[in-house]
Amino acid sequence: MMKKFIFVLLCLNSYLIFSQVQDDKNLSEDSVLGKKIKPSIDLYKIYSLEKDTTYVDTSLTIKDEYKYNYLRKDVFGLMPFANEGHTYNTLNFGLIKKDVLPNIGFTAKHFNYLEARDIKYYSVPTPLTELYYKTVMEQGQSLDAFLTINVKQNLNFSIAYKGLRSIGKYINNISSAGNFRFTTSYFTEDKRYFLNAHFTGQDISNQENGGITDTSLFESSEDPYNERDRLDVYFRNATSLLKGNRFFIDHSFKLNKTNPNSLVFTHQFKQEYKFFEFSQPTVSDRFGAAFSSAIKNKTRFNTLYNKLGVGYKTKKLGHLEFFIDDTNYNYYYNSFVYGGSGAIVVPNAISDRINMFGGNYTYFANKLTAKLQVTQAITKQAISNIEATAKYVINSDYQFEFQYKKLNSLPNLNFTLNQSNYVDYNWYNKFKNEKLNQFSFSALTKWLNASVQYKVLNDHLYFDNTTNDITKLTIKPFQYDKTINYLSVNVNKEVKLWKLGLDVTVLYQKVDQASEIINVPDLTARSTLYFSDYVFQKAMLIQTGVTFQYFSEYFGNDYNPLIGEFYVQNEKRIGNFPMFDFFVNARIRQARIYLKAEHFNSAWTGYNFYSAPNYPYRDFMVRFGLEWNFFK
Repeated sequence: MMKKFIFVLLCLNSYLIFSQVQDDKNLSEDSVLGKKIKPSIDLYKIYSLEKDTTYVDTSLTIKDEYKYNYLRKDVFGLMPFANEGHTYNTLNFGLIKKDVLPNIGFTAKHFNYLEARDIKYYSVPTPLTELYYKTVMEQGQSLDAFLTINVKQNLNFSIAYKGLRSIGKYINNISSAGNFRFTTSYFTEDKRYFLNAHFTGQDISNQENGGITDTSLFESSEDPYNERDRLDVYFRNATSLLKGNRFFIDHSFKLNKTNPNSLVFTHQFKQEYKFFEFSQPTVSDRFGAAFSSAIKNKTRFNTLYNKLGVGYKTKKLGHLEFFIDDTNYNYYYNSFVYGGSGAIVVPNAISDRINMFGGNYTYFANKLTAKLQVTQAITKQAISNIEATAKYVINSDYQFEFQYKKLNSLPNLNFTLNQSNYVDYNWYNKFKNEKLNQFSFSALTKWLNASVQYKVLNDHLYFDNTTNDITKLTIKPFQYDKTINYLSVNVNKEVKLWKLGLDVTVLYQKVDQASEIINVPDLTARSTLYFSDYVFQKAMLIQTGVTFQYFSEYFGNDYNPLIGEFYVQNEKRIGNFPMFDFFVNARIRQARIYLKAEHFNSAWTGYNFYSAPNYPYRDFMVRFGLEWNFFK
């Protein structure tokens, strides 16, 4: 499917380039005295839902090396599993985000699921294509193909598809995923009406082996167990699948055509359907007793969201907006669970309607941008959200930002209701709302980049293993009735001397809690020493170096594929092992080529490297790939 998509994409790109040259020359390259002038790179704009703007970047820096991965972003603070496209263990607790509205849950399966806030919109003077390719662990590839074009100056379309297939090194460990995206952006010539819309269709499938059964064989890695498919695993035929489709619209209308001080009407619409499915033709006693001889659990989630707002925009006093939103959701199964008396003990669905009222204010000064948003439920749910941000930019060398967030949120729905063919995985709970107070401060300077985050959590929800036996999994949701205090300090510095560079990032975390509920490594670090230079008469830029990564030993959360969640465990520590990668990257015009020897020290420093208990991290392997931008 991915090969066919790329072929269609390239054909469409050629057609659109020809059409654009013929029909809309003002969007193409200008002609001055018979010479073509290429559009400036800053005309190729990328917008977020919050209207933040960046530009297409074809440079090759150490930050590009960090982002060259399956998620297409810097994954510092995330620990990947052995196979590409599987889940990640979260080392940095500050990366976990909470929403005021309930979600389906199954959070371990959502790392590669693109939410509405992750979708980008575009404005380009000529057609733009980007191709991403990277080899995987065994028999497969990771590909991402993207095309965007402005058919008119005020109308843009983009289409993209990311596909993955990787068999992996271990038994029953195939990853297969697809993320389709289609976006459009439009504004009227008088710039009174703006529209951003997208459609996504996503499916993320993983064979789930439950980890290896005997870690001592892995840690010895003697023949034949240095061949990872010789290691026995807990499940040989289990599979999980997360699938979802979403249609999203965000548009606004300015009432006054000429006056910059004007009323603005806004509307957001989202309709999304998701389901999570776990299938296992043969039951496993690791999950306890079962109602049937085969397992097929399927959880469905429908949500319909509308948000109406009216704002007043001024140049001097800032932007003020009031809004009301309406959320309808239905989380359901096609069955009930009955107790011994014949009464229903676990229902088949949770359905609710939530209405919230709120406002936000944005103030722009010479070097200061301040934002305040307040949201409160006006229906029976006692949920609320307060967010305040202040950003002060002195110049390109000095920027400071402060954030405060107070959240009173409903639990994710799989904490409340879960059904399974496994007896112990059926529950129906009524938990309190989770409460969060969060303070963040960051400073970006030419001397040092630093950020501090402090969280106060109350009524925190988590999953735990009630058996206290790592080989037997009876995972249940729990709510912690005491206060948890979390502190993190993140420091980064890049130093360049001659053609050498050194980039160092260190994260320190501390948790104050009566019980070990939130477990994090005290220290997480990454350091890269690299060399950059032009060769072949400056036709190619070469970048080569070594990256070192480390996190201190701690009780890392374990992964339960049956519910697609990580859970707290205090039986086995992971961490305290070095990870070295050697890379050689090159840039030739708009093409960036990547070659990396990942974890090349794995055979020298001991086979004690785990992403989670019973889940080894990756052995040494060589991978390569490229990113290539095509401009008309």
